[in-house]
Amino acid sequence: MLRALEIRDLLIIDHLELNFQPGLNVLTGETGAGKSILLDSLGFVLGWRGRAELVRSGAEQGEVVAEFHLPEGHPAHAILDEAGLPSGEELILRRINRKDGRKTAWVNDRRCSGEVLRALSETLVELHGQHDDRGLLDSRGHRALLDQFGDLAPLLAETRAAWSALSAARKSLRTAQAALKSVQDEEEFLRHSVAELDALDPQPGEEGELDSRRRLMQASEKIKEDVSRAHVALGYEGAEGAMGDALRWLEGAASSVETQLDEPLAALGRALSELGDAVAGVERCMDALDFDPFELEQTEERLFAIRGLARKHGVAPDALNAFAEDLRAKMAALDAGEGEISALTTAVTKAEADFDALADKLTKARQKAAKSLDKAVMAELAPLKMERAVFSTQIDVESAGPEGKDAVSFTVATNPGAPSGPLAKIASGGELSRFLLALKVCLTSDDRNTTMIFDEIDRGVGGATADAVGRRLSALSENGQVLVVTHSPQVAALGAHHWRVEKRVNGETTLSTVTPLDDVDRVDEIARMISGDKVTEQARSAAEALLAG
Repeated sequence: MLRALEIRDLLIIDHLELNFQPGLNVLTGETGAGKSILLDSLGFVLGWRGRAELVRSGAEQGEVVAEFHLPEGHPAHAILDEAGLPSGEELILRRINRKDGRKTAWVNDRRCSGEVLRALSETLVELHGQHDDRGLLDSRGHRALLDQFGDLAPLLAETRAAWSALSAARKSLRTAQAALKSVQDEEEFLRHSVAELDALDPQPGEEGELDSRRRLMQASEKIKEDVSRAHVALGYEGAEGAMGDALRWLEGAASSVETQLDEPLAALGRALSELGDAVAGVERCMDALDFDPFELEQTEERLFAIRGLARKHGVAPDALNAFAEDLRAKMAALDAGEGEISALTTAVTKAEADFDALADKLTKARQKAAKSLDKAVMAELAPLKMERAVFSTQIDVESAGPEGKDAVSFTVATNPGAPSGPLAKIASGGELSRFLLALKVCLTSDDRNTTMIFDEIDRGVGGATADAVGRRLSALSENGQVLVVTHSPQVAALGAHHWRVEKRVNGETTLSTVTPLDDVDRVDEIARMISGDKVTEQARSAAEALLAG
């Protein structure tokens, strides 16, 4: 509920403070007095897009502060929590428009964006009028209004979930089909490459080993003769034999010279041991150098095959084995692909059937709700002197989506047999106002979380019809809050709270003021609305009669 609105330096308002109440709040005043400016100011603080130039001439900036009461469970709490803004029973919105066009907004003393203001406004205020494309005249919202009227939220949630499941199943199928097609396009290459790799069977590290073996065999002829000579020089015919003879001679002489030969004998023993290791190493080298010439040919052939395959596939030789595993995995996917596609196709078919069943159920529920809504609106039109008008909720087939397969629009015919069409195009100003009011009465739930504003919705009607409009507005305000800008004395008389909007000219300055009216002032204001500039006693009597009900 809107509790207070404070406006500073906007258009022709220097400073206004308004305190609103529950029930039906009416604002009256002569044409041009500034009633629309109040709505512009409220729309500004709520983030709505409106006039570009709002700052009062001569002022540096304009400012609007709006205070709302938020009961527990109000949907605005969720928006505040999501935006990280403080939340409580009191919500204070403040927005400044500087002379250079820059705008700044605060929610409960925290800076916020215009998007957050607009999101909050959707939960705080409903504006209805002849040129309101945000509300009942916007056919894009008619389906949601019908669903709300028919209490179809649970079925709608099931349909949305089924659409999500269908979308996911279709995406999985498309992904699998694309992957299979990609593999199928290279099937011949895959099969040939896997066969080629399997036949060669390269192992990690093998290329290095083959290269070393090839280099050794290529060099063996050059070094084999020198290694053999070294082997002879180190063996029994060379150093090893001579050192053995020396060891025997010294051991024979050692007993005669006590300990003088112990150290040379020990050194010679160690030398013989090291010499034995050297001879063994040389013999191993000779064995390695002793190869079959055909082995070099085979080694080179395999080495070149591995390197050639690596160049062909653009990988390192040691990565060929892992590359082969990747190709085998693609082959397995190719072989299993048809089975996976079949399973995914079955899943899509089932998801489509589940969605279609729920969408059809939702369509039938909407058709039933549409009949109830049409009947309710027609019942409301009769007291508004539109008993010959025809209201109809049209449900047409549209492309399937998360909310089913239905396009919903509210259509009217002002007389039986006349062509029907959208509300905004068929009804005249006064008729449109009454259609909107009848619709609003039927669509408003018992949970009145929003402040409803009606901008001259009674335009073009008078007498008993205006009285009927006022009574419908009064009924809407029960357990809630309705603000109405009106030129109708019948509507004004039914208000629980009444403000008069006036424009005053002081020299070259024009200012708009808003004054709360007591019982005496209300008689004068309603009498003015009845008789015009000159208030007669007959007008006063008529005003008193209207206020008395």
